[in-house]
Amino acid sequence: MDISAAGEARKLQLNELDELRLFSYENAKLYKEKTKRWHDDRIKERVFAKGQEVLLFNSRLKLFPGKLKSRWSGPFTVQEVTPFGAITVKDQQSGREFKVNRQRLKHYWRGKIVFFSVCREPSEKGCGSEEVLNWAKSLSLGWQVAVQLL
Repeated sequence: MDISAAGEARKLQLNELDELRLFSYENAKLYKEKTKRWHDDRIKERVFAKGQEVLLFNSRLKLFPGKLKSRWSGPFTVQEVTPFGAITVKDQQSGREFKVNRQRLKHYWRGKIVFFSVCREPSEKGCGSEEVLNWAKSLSLGWQVAVQLL
């Protein structure tokens, strides 16, 4: 076999390998974007208002696992909501106040189950009930969130 022909064949193999690597990289990037879009579409935004009761996620329980132990503690009362996700909560038992990230909280529903519907205008379907509109105004939520009792 000629040395120059072997060198050319090796260059072609390296170019093909490089093309396959770039093709795989592009496919992985597309898959990641598609998965992120699918995940982001399924995230439900939680809206908190002053006076609501919430539960706090305790991430330290991962270090000391308890098979039947709940990772949610509370209830806590929302004292202040900032626009960028920090929420001040107050412990109902000790009276201690502290700030937490919005992602570590979830609503605590005591008694009746409530249904949230997002409303941009009062004329939208499901947002016209007088009780719902008054409740939303009393919490100063505007038309962003209205609650209907089932």
